[in-house]
Amino acid sequence: MSLTYKEAGVDIDKQNLFIKGIKSVIKSTYGPEVLGGIGGFAGRYKLDVGSFKDPILVSSTDGVGTKLKIAFMADNHQYVGIDLVAMVVNDIIVDGATPLFFLDYLATGRLDVERSKTIIAGMAAGCREAGCALIGGETAEMPGLYAEGEYDLAGFGVGIVDSDRIIDGSRVSAKDVIIGVHSSGLHSNGFSLVRKVLFDRAKMGISDYVPDLGRTLGEELLTPTRIYVKSVLNLIRTLEIKGIVHITGGGFIDNLPRVLSARTGVVVRKGSWQVPPVFRLIQELGSVEDLEMFRTFNMGIGMALIVAEKDADDVLMRLKGLKESADVIGYVRTLKKDEEPVVFEE
Repeated sequence: MSLTYKEAGVDIDKQNLFIKGIKSVIKSTYGPEVLGGIGGFAGRYKLDVGSFKDPILVSSTDGVGTKLKIAFMADNHQYVGIDLVAMVVNDIIVDGATPLFFLDYLATGRLDVERSKTIIAGMAAGCREAGCALIGGETAEMPGLYAEGEYDLAGFGVGIVDSDRIIDGSRVSAKDVIIGVHSSGLHSNGFSLVRKVLFDRAKMGISDYVPDLGRTLGEELLTPTRIYVKSVLNLIRTLEIKGIVHITGGGFIDNLPRVLSARTGVVVRKGSWQVPPVFRLIQELGSVEDLEMFRTFNMGIGMALIVAEKDADDVLMRLKGLKESADVIGYVRTLKKDEEPVVFEE
């Protein structure tokens, strides 16, 4: 008796139906730079370098991580596509680059067409927010590799910046100040610890209403990652931003030093911004030490901007006009021998 690919677990007709169903939402991210339609072997993008003297392409790739486990538990897949785009484009703008286009990889054991449409719609929403095109992707149906109802996501983005406009931290010096732009919550990092504390130790349920949060646990944990592209690009057009740090995996301790020279360190004032209640909940229920919290989570600061002290008020005022909440959260100092690059003040 002959077998078919469909009987082995891969339904090509369903994949074709899925691609047909997402064409309009993907096209909503297109500008005139995108050439060709959907369904080709590769995406084509016309790069206009006329306004650049020495254009540099900047690329990044990332995933959503174990936050996907929360989406599976809640059966809510509306925002993970936004998370995916955010993790990539927020890294690209750290260099001062403008995101151009984005590609995704969605892998699953069995393709659920409606659920996958929801995921792609989230990616398209993230791309529109970031001003980039969802130019291509891959949907892989791989029976036996993923548990029933589960999937994984990866994203890839490319941006552009003029060589003399790259922000790499080389101009950061002692007495510069750090402006922390607030996050929307946990974003997409630290969820292995989140799950260990809230579900394994505290035995909480995904649908539990948590008074301190003002909503259910699932609603809090699935809040999408904030996309900072438009705000940061607005700032760097006319204001001098010496360094930009995306507070992601590794938190403050691992990320802030990435834009510092060997001769500089930072002081973070822990009480200078309001830490969202979800972080206090995790810390209390898990008996997690402060240092571990600041190395694992963003603690309410999604993006850190390093600016000269004289420019801090202008940057804060501009951020307020852009509907971003922000605070001065610390400063740069000269690093002495054997000192840690990141220290905290109460």
